[in-house]
Amino acid sequence: MQSLEVRIMKTKWKNASSLDLNGENQQDANGLCDMITVLKGRRPGSTPNSDSGMWAHSMTVQDYQDLIDRGWRRSGKYVYKPVMNQTCCPQYTIRCRPLQFQPSKSHKKVLKKMLKFLAQGEVPKGSCEDEPMDSTMDDAVAGDFALINKLDIQCDLKTLSDDVKESLESEGKNSKKEEPQELLQSQDFVGEKLGSGEPSHSVKVHTVPKPGKGADLSKPPCRKAKEIRKERKRLKLMQQNPAGELEGFQAQGHPSSLFPPKAKSNQPKSLEDLIFESLPENASHKLEVRVVRSSPPSSQFKATLLESYQVYKRYQMVIHKNPPDMPTESQFTRFLCSSPLEAETPPNGPDCGYGSFHQQYWLDGKIIAVGVIDILPNCVSSVYLYYDPDYSFLSLGVYSALREIAFTRQLHEKTSQLSYYYMGFYIHSCPKMKYKGQYRPSDLLCPETYVWVPIEQCLPSLENSKYCRFNQDPEAVDEDRSTEPDRLQVFHKRAIMPYGVYKKQQKDPSEEAAVLQYASLVGQKCSERMLLFRN
Repeated sequence: MQSLEVRIMKTKWKNASSLDLNGENQQDANGLCDMITVLKGRRPGSTPNSDSGMWAHSMTVQDYQDLIDRGWRRSGKYVYKPVMNQTCCPQYTIRCRPLQFQPSKSHKKVLKKMLKFLAQGEVPKGSCEDEPMDSTMDDAVAGDFALINKLDIQCDLKTLSDDVKESLESEGKNSKKEEPQELLQSQDFVGEKLGSGEPSHSVKVHTVPKPGKGADLSKPPCRKAKEIRKERKRLKLMQQNPAGELEGFQAQGHPSSLFPPKAKSNQPKSLEDLIFESLPENASHKLEVRVVRSSPPSSQFKATLLESYQVYKRYQMVIHKNPPDMPTESQFTRFLCSSPLEAETPPNGPDCGYGSFHQQYWLDGKIIAVGVIDILPNCVSSVYLYYDPDYSFLSLGVYSALREIAFTRQLHEKTSQLSYYYMGFYIHSCPKMKYKGQYRPSDLLCPETYVWVPIEQCLPSLENSKYCRFNQDPEAVDEDRSTEPDRLQVFHKRAIMPYGVYKKQQKDPSEEAAVLQYASLVGQKCSERMLLFRN
């Protein structure tokens, strides 16, 4: 059994806008409502959306991993879950698979923009807003594949040109002196065809016999187009399997000169290549990304807390139009620094350990952006990002997401099970939240069976209905559903007891409904590991 302080959960099954709190906690609730409003894209004055929530005093990283895999998210120490079939804007948990991720054209554009700024101090002209994501990931590599195909064709054409040239030269050695003009004409014709970009199999070589004499039988026969096409096919096979194909062809008597070295493949640059491209010694700027533990706060975090808060305050004033006195430093600390997650540093885990962190972006010695993240057993979970509005032209929202994907890949090298990047909620009905679907490959969480489904399979259904069950198996059920609620652990009157014992002491009929709802939302595993605080 886990220690008491690690497992206590205090819950209020009410909408966030009507939490029964007083004093400082009431300010927490008000601030939380503001953040949830922004997240959902709810119009001011509209009816509040349906959510279930609880205050988590302390929680293990595994417990939170299991909760977010059931659609939960945290804001500070408040943990909430949308009621998907009741809310006006269903929020689906989305995760990216970083190990297979390839940056799109717009992603590359953002990374190159940052490199130009760092290297040359170049500030892009035009809009300072984050650029929209590509509509599909097809564009991500289409240009690279097109370039590779073009180079392959050019390689084949060059090989064919050399081969034809060799054949013509062989013919020229046995011809009479009055025939050089015929050779030149043939070469010019081949050059025109190669430069036109036509497929290599369309190239035909014509030699003009001497008037009145017909073909010269002393010359070797011209190579047929069919033979040339076969040669081209063999060359391609050889490039795919140079060792085996080359040995086979040479065994058949083909000279090795027909098999030039394999051309270097023009592979697209990896995400790391684009991010960590070397800068000149006289670069205009220096960017450094530091990962500091925010809960419990490390010494580096404490030393930079005030500067980090000032960046957040400016971000809220300029981007979200907050008044100068909002948010206060205590509100900032409660919602972006405080966390219920216990710090864990197991030997088989990442070097920085598990828990809650701030990823600080330092430009020339000052903080310009901060990504709030949780490092969990299976993923890096993005919580929030804020940045200095003076650097909006760098598209820091996109840039930080790409850095966090690269960071996840880095952690995976040490901890193999840590292989996902959670981006929060995907809201298909909200245009401002759909951009998350462009970091692919990615999956959405089925709100009924809690299995992950590739987003490509989900989008057609979401076009027809805001709320969807993504699991296509009608017989599938929630494998971790609460089947034994009496085993749920309750903390009551300074004692830990199973719910089966606790309910015998209760006379309020609404209490059982609240506890059973909690059990169904957190699942059987978490209900047995965590303590539900009841007073």
